[in-house]
Amino acid sequence: MDDEKIIIITSPITLSFLKDVAKERYGDLVKAVVDVEKNIMAIGGEMHADEEAVLLENGCEQQNLWGINLYPDKSKDEMVEFDSIINLRPRQENRSRGIDNLERQIQILEVVKKLVA
Repeated sequence: MDDEKIIIITSPITLSFLKDVAKERYGDLVKAVVDVEKNIMAIGGEMHADEEAVLLENGCEQQNLWGINLYPDKSKDEMVEFDSIINLRPRQENRSRGIDNLERQIQILEVVKKLVA
């Protein structure tokens, strides 16, 4: 795990900054884990599980953490992709890599909207 590349976002970042992070890792996407309770997210990891681990080490609770992909070159409406293996949570009634609960999707989109200016 490459912890030094993982950044916990607590206040707004620019789209330009997000694009720079994308170029460093995958070119067109940034993996992110959103804490829907604390309204923060971790970015810059190679895998969602790495970002999840950093957030857990910093006091977040696993049931509040959801993995997404951000595509900074797409429009705001298309930028977020709900797809991560960390989202497989039958106990929380989420049985896919996506996010099955529409209310939870909205929570995540609101956090992203607040944090990516």
